[in-house]
Formats: sequence, C-alpha cells, structure tokens
Amino acid sequence: MNLFIWQTIYILSGIVILPFAPFLYLQGQYARRKIGRLPDAQGETAGQFGGDEDAIKLLVIGESTAAGVGARTHKAALAGQFARFLSRRIGKSVNWRVIGRSGITIRETIHELVPKIPDESFDYILVALCGNEVLKLRSPRTFRRDMLEFLGILREKNPDAIVFITNAPAIRLSPVLPQPIKFILGHLSALHDKNIREFTAPMAKILYFPQPTEVSEGFFADGIHPSEKGYTLWSERMIETLLK
Repeated sequence: MNLFIWQTIYILSGIVILPFAPFLYLQGQYARRKIGRLPDAQGETAGQFGGDEDAIKLLVIGESTAAGVGARTHKAALAGQFARFLSRRIGKSVNWRVIGRSGITIRETIHELVPKIPDESFDYILVALCGNEVLKLRSPRTFRRDMLEFLGILREKNPDAIVFITNAPAIRLSPVLPQPIKFILGHLSALHDKNIREFTAPMAKILYFPQPTEVSEGFFADGIHPSEKGYTLWSERMIETLLK
C-alpha cells in the first residue's frame, strides 16, 4: 500500500516539475561543473584489521562511496573504516574486500559487479547503493524491484551472511547543491529511504542504516561524498546503530 502511495507521489511530482525540466537540467549541469569530480580511492582493494588467522570476511560492494571517492586510499575510505569498527565491535579480525564503481546503479551492479564477487563465503556484506537511483530519478517501484533482486542474489551466494545497507543519500544535508534541485532530489531520496526501511524490515539478517538528520563539520569532501573524516564518522555511527 505504501509503495503505491510513494509511486503516486513520484508520478505527480514529475508532472509538476516537467515544465521546469530545461531549467533543472541546466542547474544540474552547473552544479556538476562547480562540484567537479573526485577520483576513486587508490591502493589495495582488500586488507585485514587484526592479526588472527581465523578472521571473519567482509565484502563491501556498490557505488562511489564503496569506490572510496573522497578518500586517498580504500583503507581510509568506507571499506577500510567499516572493517576497522566492525573488528573493534565484534572483537575479531576482519578480512575486507571492496568492489565498487562510481556512477553505478543497482541494475548495473547486478550485471557488472556481481560477476566480480569472489567465489567464497562472506560473513558480512555492506551494500552502498541508491545514490545514483536518486540522481537518475529512478521511481520507488523500480528502486524496490532492483534492490530486492540484488539482495536476493547476495543471499543466494551467501545464505548465512549479515547484510548491511548504507543509508539513501542525505541530499538535504549537502552544502553545495542549489535549490530547487536540492529539494527535488532530497524529496526523492527520502521516498527511497522510507521504501527500503519498509521492505527490509521483515528480512532476516538484513539491516538498513537510516538517513542521518545531521553530520559533523568536515564530513564532506566535495559537498556530496564523504571525506576521510566523514568515512570514519559514518562507519563508526553505522556500526554503533546496526550492531547495538
């Protein structure tokens, strides 16, 4: 029932903003040029926190945050920092591996990144997707369909893994996006946040981190992606929330 309401809101909102589409397109292009494009994190795409041989395995997969945009290395980005706080929280060594690409959607992830997942069992999986569903204006119905398919694939490959999902992008907290495009994208992101909260709630071993309402100064590297400080704060907060 809620999906029908969110889809209806999406369609009606599209009708309302359609006459302003040329202006919004130009504003989006201007914002893109102003923000620029940061490179992906460099260095090893796998590592370990702790020295135990009997370490648990973590896979991080997804879009630009998984790719570590805004950080110099993956160890300082989402994969490494999430692994560090996970290791500290569970008291075990963590072997982490990351597979990410900037700009990728859930549907593209299924076709391009899933085949790159190693043929081994992971104990934990962190999914970092949804940002490009917002930027590319995917509907709530399409978002739910694609994410459910992707989660089903992960579950089939790793039936016992605990799957974490990062929040839908906190567009409303961005200090660089101009209005009204910030409002429009923020509204869609909020719909996706409500959507994913609902369909993951009854799922076993799948935990969603909801959108934050505030972030600390220095969280952003470019006003969109986290900085190294941002990845540290975000990872710590996710672990505290998801494994409390």
